[in-house]
Amino acid sequence: MGLYRPEFETQSAERLATHQLARLNQLLTRLLPGNRFYAGLLGAQAPVRDWSDYRRLPLTTKAMLVRDQATLPPFGTIATYAPEAYTAYHQTSGTTGAPLAVIDTPESWAWWAECWRYVYAAAGVGPADRIFLAFSFGPFIGFWAAYAGAQALGAAVIPGGGLDSASRLALMARAQATVLVSTPTYALRLAEVAQDTGRALGDLGVRATVHAGEPGASIPAVRDRIEAAWRAACYDHAGGTEVGAYAMPCPQRDGLHLNEVEFIGEVLDPDTLAPVEDGAVGELVLTNLGRPGWPVIRYRTGDLVRSGGRACPCGRTLLKLPGGLLGRADDLLVVRGINIYPSAIEAIVREFDVQEFRIVRRRRHAMDDLLIEVESAADVPARLAGAFRQRLGLRLDTAAVPAGSLPRFEMKARRVVDERSSGDA
Repeated sequence: MGLYRPEFETQSAERLATHQLARLNQLLTRLLPGNRFYAGLLGAQAPVRDWSDYRRLPLTTKAMLVRDQATLPPFGTIATYAPEAYTAYHQTSGTTGAPLAVIDTPESWAWWAECWRYVYAAAGVGPADRIFLAFSFGPFIGFWAAYAGAQALGAAVIPGGGLDSASRLALMARAQATVLVSTPTYALRLAEVAQDTGRALGDLGVRATVHAGEPGASIPAVRDRIEAAWRAACYDHAGGTEVGAYAMPCPQRDGLHLNEVEFIGEVLDPDTLAPVEDGAVGELVLTNLGRPGWPVIRYRTGDLVRSGGRACPCGRTLLKLPGGLLGRADDLLVVRGINIYPSAIEAIVREFDVQEFRIVRRRRHAMDDLLIEVESAADVPARLAGAFRQRLGLRLDTAAVPAGSLPRFEMKARRVVDERSSGDA
């Protein structure tokens, strides 16, 4: 699909590196010494002359930011400017620990919207579209930024907060929405509600769906199910409260592109912190280049990605992330010595006629074990177990549960339940 800034998205690696280093040094000049967090972490930094200099900069972690805010509430020392300069307040979801408060100046918030312009362009979304945001407007930043990006694009924005799923579908029909923005899980939930209420999703006129918050939209089986239900093209993207909207969809439909126009990215081995080779999986480390009010430098995102090089038939020379987000480093499940991520389980589950599913972590006979519960017909669990055995090399227990008995999610799905105890089952 479209390029938002083709002169940057298709430039050579050498020109891109020059652009990134210039932006980084501009950012450091604005940050230091006023930003107390990075003044303490980086010291009196001379200009970053090359990538060797850059890789000597210390890494930033979420734990460091949370500890900083706990020591000096409410915002810690990472805010570059005085409190009155900030106009937007958000916080992380808290799914992996204490919520982290994040604040933005008008300039930094405009940069967030700019990052979303790349996402919308890559998904073929333009000013003539009517974009429906299917989420409740709480302090989580993700779709507030999508709202700001849509306004900057000049598209009509239809907020879906404060409504149940059936009412959201009715509003989409009434407002003639052409684009849905949601988590992939919630797009499937809306399809389920439409089926239950006799509404034909394909008649709504939605031509594209854009997703975030979970790896699902880059999993082919999940994407195929969304597209079949909505009769619309499904696009993934990636972002984070601490860093910004950092990756855009690729029309090759085999992953994402890192937005290296607005970010510096590295894919590092989570244990050794050495760069991984192309084709290998590592942790994504990011520096945002346009958010001086609340910057992060060499931030460990916890997101696992595959480094895919820069050659892509779509014409972008930005780093490719095949398969999109593969999961989070702390989502790793170890079952009888085999490492597995929930996204690998979902990729198989979604190939079957399953409405919803859950991964139950158990401890049986002194070993960790998984039970996969699925809302499905009685014959599905046995076939699903066979697919796990063939594709993952694991024997996983599977069980059918009554339709509608598992939780539904609007924001990030939490499908992994830990029922382990110190004793054996």
